[in-house]
Amino acid sequence: MNTRPLGNTALEIAPLVLGGNVFGWTADARVSAQVLDRFVDGGLNAIDTAEMYSAWVPGHQGGESESVIGDWLAGRPGLRERLVLITKVGADLGAGRSGLSARRIVEACEGSLKRLRVETIDLYFSHFPDSETPIEETLRAHESLIASGKVRAIGASNYSAEQLREALAVSGAAGLPRYAVVQPEYNLVTRDRFEGPLRDLCVAEGLGVITYYALAAGFLSGKYRSPADFSKSARGGSMQKYLDNPRAMQLLTALDTVAARRDATPAEVALAWLMGRDGVTAPIASATSVEQVDSLIRSTQLELTAEDLAELE
Repeated sequence: MNTRPLGNTALEIAPLVLGGNVFGWTADARVSAQVLDRFVDGGLNAIDTAEMYSAWVPGHQGGESESVIGDWLAGRPGLRERLVLITKVGADLGAGRSGLSARRIVEACEGSLKRLRVETIDLYFSHFPDSETPIEETLRAHESLIASGKVRAIGASNYSAEQLREALAVSGAAGLPRYAVVQPEYNLVTRDRFEGPLRDLCVAEGLGVITYYALAAGFLSGKYRSPADFSKSARGGSMQKYLDNPRAMQLLTALDTVAARRDATPAEVALAWLMGRDGVTAPIASATSVEQVDSLIRSTQLELTAEDLAELE
């Protein structure tokens, strides 16, 4: 599998990242292990999770995904060196566990390391901007983690171009570590949150870009075409906004056309489109079965033609 440099970090990743949001939620430990095994056996190497996964599930506290990944990794000696492990801090988990204060970042990192059962996090994201904490305080906390060997590189998730530009300016003025990777929402349906000023800034600054909601929470897989399909997954209830969007429905038709022409699935086409976009290092996609992982692997091997791209545009 060919890899791509992740911005100006020393990290190299395959062109698709496995999303860990489903681990411990819609994929139990056994299924998660099967998914992870197939993913790495297919030559891919980057796994994305977060402290908050999956705090939205009744009875969960957050960290469930990290624990599943850590348990899986502990049973596979020697595999750690082949992987790029990505996690995040800063989501609101209640009970004082939120934001990007120095205390919170250091505390959360220790918890993530313990659950992942590793000594170092390869890429540590500030999950959401924190208007209550000075950016310099946040970056100094990240600096201490890098200096202690607990984190290799840092990134910013859900930051606007203005917020990212400010953070980079503070890094430069104070001599602090820079956010080297950005994680925005970006897919064929939702394009304005990355295209434009944010993408221009990322390209100009040489930042890595790992996009989330690559398949619009599953809509671009084509399995949600009417309200009758909402029961197909735990995310089904969020699909109505896409069904009400004429452009989104037209995109499904275009995906069907290209997929038929290329002997692929709509999801594979949507992911291949993202992998070829200017400024994108890799999209994130999750899977709850080995068959879905096989499809993700196929998407990395699909090269869209000018005709395909014109159809999608």
